[in-house]
Amino acid sequence: MQTPSFWFRPSSWQATLLAPIGKLYAWGTARRLSRGTPQKLPIPVICVGNINAGGTGKTPTVIYLLQHLVGQGHTPHVVTRGYGGSLVGPVQVVERQHSASEAGDEPLLLSAFAPVWVSKNRLAGAQAAVNAGASHIILDDGFQDPSLHKDISLVVVDAKRGFGNQRCIPAGPLREPVTTGLARAEALVLIGEGPQPNTGKPLFHAMLEPLSTGMDWQDTRVLAFAGIGHPEKFFATLRSLGATLVHTEALADHQPLSQPLMTRLLADAQRHNARLVTTEKDAVRLPKAFRQEVLTLPVRLKLQNPEGLNALLESHT
Repeated sequence: MQTPSFWFRPSSWQATLLAPIGKLYAWGTARRLSRGTPQKLPIPVICVGNINAGGTGKTPTVIYLLQHLVGQGHTPHVVTRGYGGSLVGPVQVVERQHSASEAGDEPLLLSAFAPVWVSKNRLAGAQAAVNAGASHIILDDGFQDPSLHKDISLVVVDAKRGFGNQRCIPAGPLREPVTTGLARAEALVLIGEGPQPNTGKPLFHAMLEPLSTGMDWQDTRVLAFAGIGHPEKFFATLRSLGATLVHTEALADHQPLSQPLMTRLLADAQRHNARLVTTEKDAVRLPKAFRQEVLTLPVRLKLQNPEGLNALLESHT
């Protein structure tokens, strides 16, 4: 499902009409959190979540944390529900064994950086990670989950979109009211350029920068497709590298890349004398027959002040 555009307008008749349902959604989130008894684990738990529904940059943030912790000599594991996957778990994701339809695209991508556990029950997944020798747990998208005690909760925010119209689903993009959610957070990671939210919490500015792969994008004709939270950000990145986008295909977040869809996209690219290009997250969902036909543009999180976030990690873990 594509994100409704009225979520990011200050006011609209749709948001006004849906506001009562949004209040019920917020009440349901608050009720679930109040009923939970967070379990404290013997190792640090670092939660990377958001208040908005959809993509804000959580996966690049998780990758940054994994690389930092591994660089410090730690053995972090990721625990995630595996959105879009069929596995119930707890099960450790094996890149060569599991498919995106089983594990979810994000867990499959993250498994290249550290052990990843998919578990619909996050507490059970975390306990499996502890038993497997994890030194830290990165809880991916578990900010509204009450089962685990979090030593650090980082809320990731897309700077351009912010918190939208500040209404809860379906009237707006929020899973819970901003003030309620941020009361549980230690800090925010603000990705991209845009207004700075006044939250009273430590704020770490970051950008998503393309990872050098040796590909010269200047004047390269490409047909770009992406099934992420905000596909237009990916298209803008390609343009900033000098690529000529002959066509863009914005897919729904986590949309399966079926054989008919990919056959059509490949035919369109060939007709335009262009190369197919997608994101690192989308690439793990490609059918095997098309993996050699599609270029990938990975991005990595770059913090303006990495020392600040690193100090926060060390002080809490």
